[in-house]
Amino acid sequence: MIELTDTNSAAIASEFVRARKRAGSPAMGMVMTMVVVVDEDIATDVMAVAREASHEHPARVLGVILGDGRGASQVNAQVGAGAGWSGETALIRLKGEVVKHPESVVLPLLLPDSPVAIYWPADPPEDTAQDPLGALAQRRITDAAGAKRGKGKAIHTQCASYTKGNTDLAWTRITPWRALLAAALDQHHLKVTGASVTAERISPSADLLGAWLHDRLKVPVVRKSSSGPGITEVVLETKEGPISISRSDGRLATYRSPGHPDRPIALKRRELPELLAEELRRLDEDDVYAETARRLVKIGRS
Repeated sequence: MIELTDTNSAAIASEFVRARKRAGSPAMGMVMTMVVVVDEDIATDVMAVAREASHEHPARVLGVILGDGRGASQVNAQVGAGAGWSGETALIRLKGEVVKHPESVVLPLLLPDSPVAIYWPADPPEDTAQDPLGALAQRRITDAAGAKRGKGKAIHTQCASYTKGNTDLAWTRITPWRALLAAALDQHHLKVTGASVTAERISPSADLLGAWLHDRLKVPVVRKSSSGPGITEVVLETKEGPISISRSDGRLATYRSPGHPDRPIALKRRELPELLAEELRRLDEDDVYAETARRLVKIGRS
C-alpha cells in the first residue's frame, strides 16, 4: 500500500494506474465500485470483509473514513492493488471541511459506466438515499445488527426510509430461513393459522422474519425472546399440528412437521463476507424486501 498525504482525487487515480502496473495487471477487470463508509476503529476488519467479498465481485473498493469536520480540508489515502485484492483499493481519510462533501473526493474515483454499491457496517444515515455518498450508488447496504447507537430501532429506521436499491444485511441473514419455511409449506399444503419467531431480545433479522411471515401468510406472528444465538426457532401453527424449525447452537437445526419424523438441517450462521457477497449479486430492487420493510413499519405503528 502506498501512503498519500494531503492528496486529492487526481493523485489517487494516478496511483491506481501505477498500482495496477506494479501488480502486473494494466487492464481493468473490475465490474463495480464498492464504497465502504467506516469508522477508524473498525476500518481494518471491515476492509478485510470487503476484500473477501471482492473475490466474487472484482471491484474498486474505496474505504472512506469521515474524521473531524473542523479546520482546513485534508485528504490522506492508502492506495494499492493485488495483495489479496481482486481489484484496486484505497482507504481514504477525510478531515476538515471536506468531511461535509465526501462525494467531491469519491465521485472522480468511481469506475466509468459501472454500478456503484455502498456499504455502511455500522450507524448509517437515517435516509441513505439522501446521503451525499449514498446518492452515488445503485445499491445501498446497511447492517442494523452492527449499530452502535439505537440498536433496537435501527432496522425500523432503515425500513421507514426505504428507497429502491436499499437493503440491510439483517434481511440477507434470513435467506436460508425463508427458503426452508417456503419449502416446508410447499411440502405440507396446510393452512397456517398463526406463527411465532423466537430470537435474541434485540434481533433485526427476527423482526424482519416476523414481518415477512405476517405479510406473506396474513396471520398474527408472535415475537418471543431467547438467549440466542440469533434466531433460535420459528413455528407455524396449523390444524394438523405445528411446523417448526429450531436451532439452538447457530449451526444445526431440527425440522419438525405433522406426521413426519424430526429431521436435522444444516443452518449455519453466515459470516459477513458471504452476506455482503450475496447482496452484491443483485443490483435491481428486491421487491420482497420492499414489501417486508413496509409491513415492519406498519407493525411498528400499530
